[in-house]
Amino acid sequence: MGEEEEGARQQESHVDVSLFETKEARFRGVYKVFASTIFAAICLIWVYRVANIPTVASGRWTWISVMVSELCFGIYWIITQSVRWKIVYQTPFKHRLLQRYDEESLPAVDIFVCTADPTLEPPCMVMNTVLSAMAYNYPANKLSVYLSDDGGSELTFYALLKASIFSKHWLPFCRRFNVEPRSPEAFFAAHNCSNSSTEYSQAWLFIKNLYKDMKSEIESAVARGEVPDNAMNQHRGFSEWNPKITKQNHQPIVQIIIDGRDTNAVDEDGFQLPRVVYMAREKRHNYPHHFKAGAVNALIRVSSEISNAPFILNLDCDMYSNNANTIQEVLCFFLDETKGHDIAYVQFPQSYNNIAKNDHYANSYLVSNKFELAGICGYGAALFCGTGCLHRRESLSGAYLKDYKAKWDSKPKRNDNRTIDELNEASKVLATCTYEESTQWGKEKGLVYGIPVEDIATGLVISCRGWKSIYYNPERKAFMGIAPTTLDVACLQHMRWSEGMFQVFFSRYCPFIYGHGKIHFGVQMGYCTYLLWAPMSLPTLCYVIVSPICLLHGIPLFPQLSSIWVLPFAYAFLATYGFSLCEYLICGSTAKGWWNLQRIKFIHRTTSYLFGFIDTMKKQLGLSQTNFVITNKVVTEDVQKRYEQEIIEFGGSSIMLTMLATVALLNLVGLVGGIKRIMMDLNLEFSSSQLMMQITLSSLVVMISLPVYEALFIRSDKGCIPSSVMLKSIVLASLACCLAPFIC
Repeated sequence: MGEEEEGARQQESHVDVSLFETKEARFRGVYKVFASTIFAAICLIWVYRVANIPTVASGRWTWISVMVSELCFGIYWIITQSVRWKIVYQTPFKHRLLQRYDEESLPAVDIFVCTADPTLEPPCMVMNTVLSAMAYNYPANKLSVYLSDDGGSELTFYALLKASIFSKHWLPFCRRFNVEPRSPEAFFAAHNCSNSSTEYSQAWLFIKNLYKDMKSEIESAVARGEVPDNAMNQHRGFSEWNPKITKQNHQPIVQIIIDGRDTNAVDEDGFQLPRVVYMAREKRHNYPHHFKAGAVNALIRVSSEISNAPFILNLDCDMYSNNANTIQEVLCFFLDETKGHDIAYVQFPQSYNNIAKNDHYANSYLVSNKFELAGICGYGAALFCGTGCLHRRESLSGAYLKDYKAKWDSKPKRNDNRTIDELNEASKVLATCTYEESTQWGKEKGLVYGIPVEDIATGLVISCRGWKSIYYNPERKAFMGIAPTTLDVACLQHMRWSEGMFQVFFSRYCPFIYGHGKIHFGVQMGYCTYLLWAPMSLPTLCYVIVSPICLLHGIPLFPQLSSIWVLPFAYAFLATYGFSLCEYLICGSTAKGWWNLQRIKFIHRTTSYLFGFIDTMKKQLGLSQTNFVITNKVVTEDVQKRYEQEIIEFGGSSIMLTMLATVALLNLVGLVGGIKRIMMDLNLEFSSSQLMMQITLSSLVVMISLPVYEALFIRSDKGCIPSSVMLKSIVLASLACCLAPFIC
């Protein structure tokens, strides 16, 4: 009787002691007062625009266009305040979790790694992600790693075989010396070992040589485009491939490479290895495959047949694990007895290991990661970003919170009575093209179909089913990826994101419609902070085109410096950008990094987001179909060198580059012409007072565009802007200046 009472007391104490803590950011009240002053300035700007619409035809339409642009800026600013109103930070207590749960009672975890093209996504990079996932400080019998190869490439399968062999040495090395990070490439790049006399040094040298051999064999096979003949006999899985198989036309392939039930599947120290499974879902020309969403949904089904872990971790193929204790930390949110039962997923920020000192492509997303995403979490939700996210399987499979009952002792499937071959064959059925016909997959189950950013839409759908989600930004980054190293790739990536997110806004999943009455209004606005990237290109483009043209022709758009109406314009500008600079510096970056961020925002709004908007409208009109572009992860030596020197890599001759160069030249011409007009005016003081705000605006655009002018007229390396783009930009800018009098 005494033992039972003691057990009951311990259980009650466990419930009282939470496994994680939520704290609201300080000084939110002060910020709300500050934001209110900016809102007042915005309202005054609107009043000024409406009250001073020109009564004559000259300049009327330019005034109205600028007024509409400022109306859009103001409304968007109001929407963005939702992510700064209630910022919260989460702290898990891993030591409490380990005290409460032993290894046998911890839940199993399935890890999904997705790749699609061995050319654009090098198999060695993918294998580093797989190896880092296998090396978590977590019971191996509770860990399963699934690689989805949407390219159906035997090269990727060969690389996974090589990685599974290497893991027998790599995992013991990681465990023995507790090394971080556990991606071999990242580890050897960060750690050198000059002393060869110690046990660690000898082990380091041995494991590095093994890794170099594995990497060399994989890269040689990729360069040749075929698997070595001697390797074809090492595994029966190679029999799945034949000369007729292509990336877009092949049967389902499922191969369990390391069987988690096999007592002989151990590393060199005799410890069990995690389960490793290769999957290439079936693809046929006459069946839609739904891009990454279709691949993840196939993984959900296949994994339910093999391991059926209650939790699923999603990783992009270039996003390796940077913290071996991440799974234990994140489970604190799910396994908390009082607050964990309604949590669907925990999202980590996307971080990168190749960010330059001043981040000249603005890839670090410091402010978004520290403030904005944490601000959405203040309303009990988090944006699902597609990678670095741990899901509860039931929530990802279509369950509603009201119908769900948490089971802390969920046991994974063992399938002890079936052989590997039987499991492989049973799983293939779940990865066929026809399996999803007349089912709820892609609608009510799994990731949502029909939208390029399936992750954002899926996260919204899960939240609308009653689930909560958490954004967790640990001090040590949980996952690290590879950021774009050229402007072309960065713009292409942002165009895809902005296009996909604007499609969400136009679809049935628009937060204000689909989420009405289901999620907090602050969450709806928080989603729209990102969903409206694309349309915000239009007011930005109007501002940076109309202003220099009017300046060139002496048409004032802003109040005189002597007018009291100049105050709300000046205050709104200085307060907004001054606060933005403070936020960026608080995140630990530099003032130059903040300036680079403003440049990249300007570039994206005048190029990536504009063409994302155009593509979305074409799709809405039925003029084009949704497609998915894979970001190229391959970088040449000269591009890498310029990246490290923080020189912007323009290159190429895309229409986006032409647009950027045209806007830059237009503002340069407008600035020079405007200053010349003022200097030649007899009433210099009055003229300068009227046009000074436009001169300031064009000056800022010119300063931001200095690297563009350098790439147009000074640089001669491969990263400069081609002469063909320069000529087209000069012609377009000249036409805009010549036609302006007829438009204004």
